[in-house]
Amino acid sequence: MPCVHYKFSSLLHYDTVTFSGLNITLGDLKRQIMGRQKLKVANCELQIMNAQTREEYTDDNTLIPKNSSVIVRRVPVSGVKTTSKTRVITRTEPASGTPKAVCKNTISHFFSTHCT
Repeated sequence: MPCVHYKFSSLLHYDTVTFSGLNITLGDLKRQIMGRQKLKVANCELQIMNAQTREEYTDDNTLIPKNSSVIVRRVPVSGVKTTSKTRVITRTEPASGTPKAVCKNTISHFFSTHCT
């Protein structure tokens, strides 16, 4: 039977999904992987890329040929959220006149600490 070999990016070994025909759609592959791994659609989305070419498959109607190998990543349903962004700025200390790197939290504009 035709199959697609998949592995999660954090694992070393491949598992297989079997199907009938010469190709499987990306949507069907995702559903089978989620079913085998007991993942819930509400909790995460699967990001799948070709293991050889590193091409990411984005359209659920994309046909993936039999005997392909893919790498799977779990991502949050709404994408990756960041709680705060930190940027490094330099300023000159008035007493010594030497520049120092300072971390400035962009959410709290009044809070800054020295980076070491």
